[in-house]
Amino acid sequence: MASCPECEFDEIDTEDFEEGDKLSCPECGKSLVLMGNDELEIADDEDDLDDDDDDLEDEDDEDDADLDEDEDEEEVEDVDE
Repeated sequence: MASCPECEFDEIDTEDFEEGDKLSCPECGKSLVLMGNDELEIADDEDDLDDDDDDLEDEDDEDDADLDEDEDEEEVEDVDE
């Protein structure tokens, strides 16, 4: 059994995990990484931020697509005049 470095909950079963695996504390929900025999560390929040950055890039792509559609509509209006 391992202990959570955040809340010190000491009944985290790491038997089915290998070094480098990510898990979460059942008590506080903090993301953890198994570093060795029953040794846990808090997972880097950078990984979560990278996922958020990907979401922002997807939104930017959608905005660009909307702008392209608007430009096409303007061209059609110019031709009609």
